[in-house]
Amino acid sequence: MNAVIERARPDEVDALRAIERAAVQLFRGHPAWTFYADMAIPPELLCAAVARGVVWVARAAVGGEPLGFVWLDDTLPGDAIGIGELDVLPEHGRRGIGAALLEHACDWARAAGYDRVDLGTLADVPWNAPFYARHGFVVVDKDDPTFAFARERDRENGFPDRLRVFMSRPLPPLDASSWSVWPAPAKLNLFLRITGRRPDGYHELQTVFRLLDWGDEVRLRVRDDGRIHRHGGLPGVPEDSDLTVRAARLLQEASGCRRGADIAVDKRIPMGGGLGGGSSDAATVLVALDHLWGTGLGEDALAELGRRLGADVPVFVRGRSAWAEGIGERLDPLELPRRSYVVLDPREHVPTAALFQATELTRNAPRATISSFVSGETAENAFEPVVRAHHPRVNAALEWLGGFGRAKLSGSGGCVFLETHSPTRAMTIAARCPAEFVAQVAAGADRSMLHRALDRHRRTGQARHTT
Repeated sequence: MNAVIERARPDEVDALRAIERAAVQLFRGHPAWTFYADMAIPPELLCAAVARGVVWVARAAVGGEPLGFVWLDDTLPGDAIGIGELDVLPEHGRRGIGAALLEHACDWARAAGYDRVDLGTLADVPWNAPFYARHGFVVVDKDDPTFAFARERDRENGFPDRLRVFMSRPLPPLDASSWSVWPAPAKLNLFLRITGRRPDGYHELQTVFRLLDWGDEVRLRVRDDGRIHRHGGLPGVPEDSDLTVRAARLLQEASGCRRGADIAVDKRIPMGGGLGGGSSDAATVLVALDHLWGTGLGEDALAELGRRLGADVPVFVRGRSAWAEGIGERLDPLELPRRSYVVLDPREHVPTAALFQATELTRNAPRATISSFVSGETAENAFEPVVRAHHPRVNAALEWLGGFGRAKLSGSGGCVFLETHSPTRAMTIAARCPAEFVAQVAAGADRSMLHRALDRHRRTGQARHTT
């Protein structure tokens, strides 16, 4: 296979939909052709899946153009994940690209704590059910309630049920030498107010943290020698200063654990963007290693360790969108309405320390209430006027995004965002993003992707110990 497999990018959604439309032409003359011809992939669903990191692309080794893709459906109930779509350009078929994409997706699903991969396909097409059977999938009972939604959708769209088969591939549990993968979601500050200064010099804040369904990915592997080793790393960040390394060592110290870990981070959240990337990575290491090492400290103790690493870490440890006070560590979970967000990275560094020293910063605002936030009366970010005055690229991003609604700064910047009521609206805006900025579409998630992953790993770990 003369291709490389990488995660899909948001700007590739149209190209992936074109691959699917090309692959559908192979079904001309088949009884399912009408169904396939009329059912193109909704762009907002594919865009959301790309944001969650569950779409991979096979790119030509020379030139990098997409040749095929696999989309994992992570919305299924329980500990299964589905093959939402697997397509290869017809002219590149029979070259092992589909097989490589399928195995890559199954390997990731296993590392992410899923116990099986499910799919629905055609029984009588060689590159459908027979292909999957060669890769460990077996036909299962289509009357299983797991497949009720898919079958109802088929009926509504006239898909011939007699041709549909459902298949499943069990995934072996991870062993001690395996890498596991864990999400580290980004956050937004839906407002941020400074209400005073404490005797220790820290500022008293009020904010609402909104967790997103998009972020970094942390890979972990347990070591028996007690060493904490970072693979890769961030430019200009020494290993001893890396928050993920510090989090692992702090957990060792607090728990007395003698095990170690290999740590690698796939960075997607812009550094210094006010989206909590480093804090989220550290929280993921605390939560995941507490499970993998079996230290069992619990959420309260982990949140306290997180507070020692940074004010934003506890909200990621607790894994809920929340109203926050103090330096950001006093948290009350909030149920927020479903919303999609356009997040812009202006690619301009905003030093937080300089913002706190700015003379024009409002430091003694009146205290807000949850009701004033819910009503929309409290929506400002105290740092925004300072950032606008001193950081022209961030100001330009706010101005451009403000043309579509109420654009806001997240945290101390420099990323900015716009809330929308639908993913389609968010995608439409993001598609018009000027070249000098980078746009990302994400959805709010009141319960963290990290905690959903922890649930999976706990259940598959229990299954491993009971079999």
